[in-house]
Amino acid sequence: MRFDDQVVAVTGANGNLGRALAQAALARGARVALLDVALGADLASAPGKVGVHQVNLLDAEATRACFAAIGRVDVLCNIAGGFTMGDPVHVAGDEVWTRMFDLNVRTLLNSVRAVVPGMIERKRGKTVNVGAIAGLGGGVSGQASMGTYSAAKSAVIRITESMAAELKRKGINVNCVLPSIIDTPQNRAAMPKADPAQWVAPADLANVILFLASEEARAVHGAALPVVNLV
Repeated sequence: MRFDDQVVAVTGANGNLGRALAQAALARGARVALLDVALGADLASAPGKVGVHQVNLLDAEATRACFAAIGRVDVLCNIAGGFTMGDPVHVAGDEVWTRMFDLNVRTLLNSVRAVVPGMIERKRGKTVNVGAIAGLGGGVSGQASMGTYSAAKSAVIRITESMAAELKRKGINVNCVLPSIIDTPQNRAAMPKADPAQWVAPADLANVILFLASEEARAVHGAALPVVNLV
């Protein structure tokens, strides 16, 4: 898979998955645009990038202005998101529901609203969203008290399917990945008794995302692809 001269935009670039994806895209010849609400110094020095952009993706106007500054985007990877274990559905307050849908759905919507019109004009483009195994159904992940997160990630899957149906005849592929637990320092600290060998490495998930963003996946539309390490 090569992305020579293609512009790959990565939202949530300062997270563990965002960093892994940026590195993998750069290694395959892409020009990478890095977006996050907070950016580390190491991202600013990354080679081969189009630019590093500090932007709040919950601000629709700021998001539009940011992507306008980037210019052409060939591949949009919507990595930005968030997780909270939360409370049972009948206990969870409005602030928890709002936060989960803001981080996982509104950031995605603001990004695609800013980028997809340009893809339609050029009659080509790839969009890959990040859902979660938990989005397949309440309790699917084996964990209780994840209703807010599960509902938000389920919305990501439905949005992906709808966009794919709307855009596939316009030369645009839209798909999503459904990771289980990602092996990050934060998850290791939160679950010290778990076996991280059973989790998904960020680099492995990044490779799957880039496959869906590649020309090799040009016949794939609306897929919700589970990415689960079963070691």
